[in-house]
Amino acid sequence: MSRDFNLDDSIRKIEDFPHKGILYYDITSILTNPEAFSWCIDQMVEYYKDKNIDAVAAVESRGFIFSAPFAKAMSIPLILVRKAGKLPGVTLKKSYQLEYGKAEVEIHQSDVPQGKNVLLVDDLLATGGTMGAAVELLTMGGAEVNHIFGIIGLPFLKYADKLPGIKIKTLIEYQSEKVGV
Repeated sequence: MSRDFNLDDSIRKIEDFPHKGILYYDITSILTNPEAFSWCIDQMVEYYKDKNIDAVAAVESRGFIFSAPFAKAMSIPLILVRKAGKLPGVTLKKSYQLEYGKAEVEIHQSDVPQGKNVLLVDDLLATGGTMGAAVELLTMGGAEVNHIFGIIGLPFLKYADKLPGIKIKTLIEYQSEKVGV
């Protein structure tokens, strides 16, 4: 598959969602396009194949979709970062601020590989709040997080500011979420 694949053509843009004036970048259109989905996974594997990644941690829920085939291709464990209350075992929990409130994520404590390098994945990187909380969880559990991956990045929302010292890779970036910009 070509490195010149135009991922932007495969991302649905929805105006005025979830609020008037917002342009929503929807990755579900990637999932209905086997060529686009395969290209994303191939790019992940190509980029990380020599980065000494020991496991991949996926943020609920769309991060799961991209991380599972990546974990299989790399023959590494897949760790789930879930919304609070979804995991039955002994968990580590972390609260974080959302734009309009608070949220909490958790991870099975026994799933965190001690002293290992974990790649953290989600579909879209925006403010960095969820990813920052996930990094803290993995670090609390004894893992190292040196890399973060997202299909889409919205750097104008300054996600990198909440993730200092971590290498961040996205496949495509957009410079606004305003309709008409």
